[in-house]
Amino acid sequence: MTRSSKTAFLEPDAASCSLPGRRVFITGASSGIGAALARRYAARGCELGLVGRRLDALQGLCRSLPGQGHRIYALDVRDRVALHVAARDFLDSGPVDLVIASAGISAGTLTDAPEDHTVFQAIFDTNVLSMVTTFEPFVAPMRARGRGTLVGIGSVAGVRGLPGAGAYSASKAAVRAYCESLRVELHGSGVRVVTVAPGFIATPMTARNPYRMPFLMPVDRFAEQAVRAIDAGVSYRVIPWPMAWVARLLRLVPDALYDAVAARRKRKPRMGEHP
Repeated sequence: MTRSSKTAFLEPDAASCSLPGRRVFITGASSGIGAALARRYAARGCELGLVGRRLDALQGLCRSLPGQGHRIYALDVRDRVALHVAARDFLDSGPVDLVIASAGISAGTLTDAPEDHTVFQAIFDTNVLSMVTTFEPFVAPMRARGRGTLVGIGSVAGVRGLPGAGAYSASKAAVRAYCESLRVELHGSGVRVVTVAPGFIATPMTARNPYRMPFLMPVDRFAEQAVRAIDAGVSYRVIPWPMAWVARLLRLVPDALYDAVAARRKRKPRMGEHP
């Protein structure tokens, strides 16, 4: 069934999930972290609204999930109108308890390469502005109910800038600051804001990295730990835990030392480059 935006596709089932009132809206659900979180919440009996760019991937994921009542929305999260249509459709079926903004893209970028400007823009639009767009329709209903959780997926890459990753590192630093601001704005409303910062997780996004990835974690194990953090309502959590210590240490390293070490690190390939 197609709604007002030609990019939004919905596939509702007849029955609701086995745990009434537990409804979860996830962007970036076509693959990687978003798909793994969808599997975890579906296994709990939740009713899901799944957003992603690839209709075939969403349909395959939905068919593999336990439970019923799941809806899929094939759209680009940079399309604010389409994303809001999807959010309103899911809200029309009942209150939403949890929103996870997991959509994200990554690519190497160089400031002195004029052709990379459009890549910078795409990364910021997808990783930061689409998170704002995702949360917008849900804040007022959650405030009115006095409960709900908004989750932003950040990254350890946002702790310090990495060579050749100016767009991605900056976007993930912005995610942390944005979610912190939102958490303060919603303080006392009953609406929680959780930031989950993955380290290196085995997903299609990291598969092209040409450098060593310490503490690389399977995506389903990450999802299990992320769900625990969301359940606990933590404000900020790095997963896996060894990367949390690395992140803390990185913040303490003097700039001169960090620059000398990081400058020798292999950079992430740019669009069209081979690792």
